[in-house]
Amino acid sequence: MTPSRRLSLVICLTAAVLLPRPVLRAHATQAKDIVDTAVSAGMFKSLVAAVQAADLVKQLKGAGPYTVFAPTDDAFAKIPKADLDALLKDKVKLHKVLTHHVFAGNANSTDLAMLKDLSVADGGRLLIQGPAAKLKVGGANVIKADIAASNGLIHVVDAVLLPK
Repeated sequence: MTPSRRLSLVICLTAAVLLPRPVLRAHATQAKDIVDTAVSAGMFKSLVAAVQAADLVKQLKGAGPYTVFAPTDDAFAKIPKADLDALLKDKVKLHKVLTHHVFAGNANSTDLAMLKDLSVADGGRLLIQGPAAKLKVGGANVIKADIAASNGLIHVVDAVLLPK
């Protein structure tokens, strides 16, 4: 290998090692917020529609951090249609149900596994059960945990959590 070719290789390798760090940092700060993360996931259409109907979009796009226990479309489908339609029309009740899914702060699955319960944004509490790998929150199974967003975390749950 010629000296100039060796120098080119050293420069390329040095650039490969040094350049990704700033690019990754810049990219990480551009991560999607909780609402945009839910929209792009494609399995939270009902949740996103409910958040819009309750005028919570601006809040959940805010600085946070928030931990959201996000019911899937299948979870919303378990609610009888007439009950779901009535809930979507009652903005006060809908707001209470949705804020029952939000913790003001970051709570990853490891943190949750160490707790017995958790205070949520509607003023209620959610019972926490199980190890991090098999968490139950408010009686719902966490089917996917620790989805990072720019302003918090999302834990996917298989049921809509109803306040008492």
